[in-house]
Amino acid sequence: MKRLLITIDGPAGAGKTTVSKMLAERLAYTYVDTGALYRGIAVAVRDAGISPDDDAGLETLCRAPDIRFVRAENSLRLLLNETDITGRIRTPEITMLASAISAKPVVRECLLHLQRDMGRQKGLVFEGRDMGTVVFPDADIKFFLDAPLEIRATRRYREFQGENRQTLADVERDMRVRDRNDSTRRIAPLKPAKEAVMIDSATLSPREVVMQMLKYIKESLDLF
Repeated sequence: MKRLLITIDGPAGAGKTTVSKMLAERLAYTYVDTGALYRGIAVAVRDAGISPDDDAGLETLCRAPDIRFVRAENSLRLLLNETDITGRIRTPEITMLASAISAKPVVRECLLHLQRDMGRQKGLVFEGRDMGTVVFPDADIKFFLDAPLEIRATRRYREFQGENRQTLADVERDMRVRDRNDSTRRIAPLKPAKEAVMIDSATLSPREVVMQMLKYIKESLDLF
């Protein structure tokens, strides 16, 4: 069977991570969380004390860090200069910082090459925000997963309940700001690719979303 490059884009809380992992597992593909790469750079920026508006500082930093995924047992771990930072990349501070620096051309250029190098091997599911529009415009299959803000915020709040002190209102506020930043930025704004398959996950379980995706993939294989 032809091995494909599949992209799944969408806003925070739409269910991309869960669905992407499940789809990759069903296809025996490798799952790649590209948002984690930006969060990894955000950790490096935070540790170095660099302002997200310091373009020169960001350019210097992006030349230095060795950021990569490694497989450990049944999960992928993110290493920054050989240090496992997986547990640090989901805090509210790093989330907002990653959103800010992801609009910077120097950061995007740095990670663009890394992602495209990874994508050459096919048999991959890339999760992100501009995978189907910018990073892999020639991807074999593109999905865009979405849901109303209130539902996405509730999902994210429940996901991290007990791990941070944010209220549901805090999560929804931060998500609204992030949505606005991601969708209105000049470089690689969050939007569906023209040929993307749109899926509203508001009333669907992750399994139901994956079943829709698998059905589309199966039907599309006749086109390759």
